[in-house]
Amino acid sequence: MGNEESTPTSHHDLRTKSMAPMRLPVPDQGELERRFTKVLASMDLPPDKARLLRSYDDEKKWDLICDQELVHAKQPPDFYLTKLKTYLDPTASRSSRKRKMLGGETSSQVLRDLEISLRTNHIEWVHEFLNEENKGLDILVDYLSYTQVVMRREQLLDTSIGLNDSDTRFDNTFKRTVSHTRSFRTSTYDRRKIKSPKRSSSIASDTRYSKHFQKLKMGEARDDVHICIMCLRAIMNHQYGFNLVTAHNQAINCIALSLNHKSPRTKALVLELLAAVCLVSGGHELILSAFDNFKVVCSEKHRFETLMEYFQNYEEFHIDFMVACMQFVNIIVHSVEDMNFRVHLQYEFSTIGLDQYLAKLRHTESDRLSVQVSAYLDNMIEVATLLDDSEAKGAALEQVHELEEQLSHTSEKLLEIEEESMAKIVELEKHLTDVLNEKNQLQERTKEFEEQMFTLQRTVSERESESQQKAEELQLHMSELENLRKSMQSGVFVVGKGESAPVSSTPAPPPPPAPAPPPPPPPPGAPPPPPPPPGAPPLAGGMLGGPGLAIKAKVQPKYKLPFLNWLVLKPQQVKGTVFAELDDEKLYNVIDFNDFEERFRIGVNLFDVPDGALPKTRASRKVESVTLLEPNRMRNVAITKKKVDLGPDDLARAVTSFNLKALPLDYVDILIRMLPNDDEVKKYREYERDKKPVGVLSEEDKFMLHLCHIERLSQKLTIMSFTGNFFDTVHTVQPQLNAVIAASMSIKNSQKVRKMLEIILAFGNYMNSYKRGAVYGFKLQSLDMLLDTRTPDKKMTLLHYIVQTVEQKFPSLASFVSELRYIEKAASVSLENIITDLNELEKGMTMTKREYEARKESRDPPLVLRDFIANADDKLQKLKYDSKTAQEAYGAVVTYFGESTRGLEPHIFFSMFVRFVKGYQQAQLDNENRKKLEAVANAQKQASMHDKKKDKKNKEEAVVGELKKRNRQIKDKKILNKDDVYHGALEDILLDLKNEPYRRADAVRRSQRRRIEDLQAARVCEEGF
Repeated sequence: MGNEESTPTSHHDLRTKSMAPMRLPVPDQGELERRFTKVLASMDLPPDKARLLRSYDDEKKWDLICDQELVHAKQPPDFYLTKLKTYLDPTASRSSRKRKMLGGETSSQVLRDLEISLRTNHIEWVHEFLNEENKGLDILVDYLSYTQVVMRREQLLDTSIGLNDSDTRFDNTFKRTVSHTRSFRTSTYDRRKIKSPKRSSSIASDTRYSKHFQKLKMGEARDDVHICIMCLRAIMNHQYGFNLVTAHNQAINCIALSLNHKSPRTKALVLELLAAVCLVSGGHELILSAFDNFKVVCSEKHRFETLMEYFQNYEEFHIDFMVACMQFVNIIVHSVEDMNFRVHLQYEFSTIGLDQYLAKLRHTESDRLSVQVSAYLDNMIEVATLLDDSEAKGAALEQVHELEEQLSHTSEKLLEIEEESMAKIVELEKHLTDVLNEKNQLQERTKEFEEQMFTLQRTVSERESESQQKAEELQLHMSELENLRKSMQSGVFVVGKGESAPVSSTPAPPPPPAPAPPPPPPPPGAPPPPPPPPGAPPLAGGMLGGPGLAIKAKVQPKYKLPFLNWLVLKPQQVKGTVFAELDDEKLYNVIDFNDFEERFRIGVNLFDVPDGALPKTRASRKVESVTLLEPNRMRNVAITKKKVDLGPDDLARAVTSFNLKALPLDYVDILIRMLPNDDEVKKYREYERDKKPVGVLSEEDKFMLHLCHIERLSQKLTIMSFTGNFFDTVHTVQPQLNAVIAASMSIKNSQKVRKMLEIILAFGNYMNSYKRGAVYGFKLQSLDMLLDTRTPDKKMTLLHYIVQTVEQKFPSLASFVSELRYIEKAASVSLENIITDLNELEKGMTMTKREYEARKESRDPPLVLRDFIANADDKLQKLKYDSKTAQEAYGAVVTYFGESTRGLEPHIFFSMFVRFVKGYQQAQLDNENRKKLEAVANAQKQASMHDKKKDKKNKEEAVVGELKKRNRQIKDKKILNKDDVYHGALEDILLDLKNEPYRRADAVRRSQRRRIEDLQAARVCEEGF
């Protein structure tokens, strides 16, 4: 494959063998896998490509194995390395054996064969070339350095400068170049016979120089330099080789010095290689170091000066070199993360004239070069613009802060307005309810009046008919009487005028006797006797040490000792424990308590004082404090006393006057938790009854004793806590009640909700009635089941279909959500908790009124309670009324929808409507998206009727291209880690750079902003003209 001797016969033989390969049969599975694994290892493929090859069938695997075995190295690495060493040996031209060993090939042909071998042979061959024994990289770098010196001399001799000047310049260049390679030559391999070419030996004399090259058949130095760079590129395409090159102390320097090559093609190759190294972690520092070395070797005034000279003043326009140079400048400046360093590198190129030259190149006709220039300008950081952006950002942040504050205030105002509107709506709803109730009452009364009137009319009609009938009867009687009168007058029987018929009247029965007066009411019972006075506490009985226990004597130490804060057992608690069997007093003579006192004493000797001063000392000795509290209780009381920080009189005065300013609400809550319990009150009363000195009590006991002296302390503190928390509780409960009232009435009075439930009922009966029969209603929990009922393809739920039906058949119902007001707030309310809070408020108000009534005639009436009652009583009554209204409204709406109020809290009831509303709205969005997708699908289907396959492929390519375009515009190129370098990574980087220029993620934003600014400037110019 080009790494054997380049003779026609050998090439012919190789072609003959390759044209007629002899294919062996496929071996067994184990042998096939073993040989295939070996082939994959030799190919050094990335994991994804290796997995792809492993997926081949056995036939393809065997073909690959056969092809790889045909492509095997004809020459070992030592074959090429020996020739390179010979070329570097100045004495090789005088040795016929060495010249014979070189054969008829030139150095350029040897390097070409080496480059092909490095590029095509398996990875083991490359590793062998680079191993510690052969040190192929060191020899290749030495040969590259040597040929660079020779090339530089040839270039200087070709110029029109005089020989002396050229020799002087060459000497300076040669010495600086060779000094960088001489330091590691002797350490890499035996160079006793390989000496650096000096002016006095091989290079100073043209005759000897020419003879040396002619005898060794060395090729052109510039060709060798180019092929050496190709060899290094092939080595760096392997992970192992790349790491060796980047770790070498002169490899990158020699590659950078190859920029002095006269050929633009070689310059482009070098710049592409250096740009690819920059995109690997740690490579940027290596490239900058190489150009620092370039500056020293080539006597540059500024770094990159020679590069810019080649870039600006080219002998012939070579597009590959121009593109590679612009690409390298873009990457070396903008591939670093540190923005300050980017600005520094950007300024470094600006000082050597890059900006002025790019202004000319922006209008170049070459698209490749124009793209690279645009990429650099997009990546370029404009410091002035950054400062303006920073100031604008600061101003924007301040404005954002102000807007956030305004938004916060606006939200608070909106919340207040919403609460006010909700309260007004509740009032209107209550007024409407009252009006409706009054209307119903009036309708009932009207109905009663109409019934009464109908009854009266019927009665009158009956009475008229009766009166008419009686009148007719009377008329009949009158006619009979008249006839009788006429017949009597005719003279049969005549009664005289003076006679009168006797009148017999039955005397009225006597009135019944008056009923006896009711018995007198029983005398009122005697008032209940006053409660008996508390009985005197039982006197302490028994011995001090408890029954059956001897009284222990107190021990008087010489020094004051610290107090052991332990929990003690009472004497009656010791019986039956291990302590009843102990006798600690007998240990006083065993333990050395003198040493103990010396170690633990915290005061002076209590007895080592003068005799005359003894009475005075005893008199002034502080009496040991006494406590009646448990240690933990005593500690908590001490903390409470420290927090409250009020004297006993001030505390009693503040509690008696209910002054929450002197005794804040937090302290009131603390005191409520620290009130003396019944047992402690009993102890303190016994202590005072026994007339024991109060002064010997501890500060905590004195504090608790003062609390015991305050009358009705617990009741007063409870009242203070109630008055302090009353208005906060009202402000918390009132909006909740309003939300329940408004939500209940809005749901009950909504006609659209009724119609919606009617639609759902129709769907349910249509689906279930053929099996289970038709129903008349359903529980509201069934609304959640609308999302669980799906079509067989799982693409649509019953709720989605109901939404679609409503939009098509009942479009006016789509806005039913607007009629459901405040259901979200009502869904977070617990009516049971509200009732509990109201009961607590009533109890607190009753206690407060009772306290005020009891003290309003005293010398110091509690004015605070009077003002509080006057202000809070109406609010409490209103709260109670609203609570009753809320319960009635909620009960009515729950009953209205067929639910039971028992166990059904508002947060459960209203949450069902909230979930239904959210599901309905989401279903609306889903239906809209489905319509859009269906429209797009129909359009695509219609567009693909003519050429379905071709159009599908074009669309896929368009989508992929669009995605790639977006990724190129947005995605920032990542720096590849050294550990992530794989076989072929260098070629992938170079290919990627050819396909698209290097752009950072922020370059797109700057490019768009610059384009907008240019358009604005163009508009301004047009308007000016």
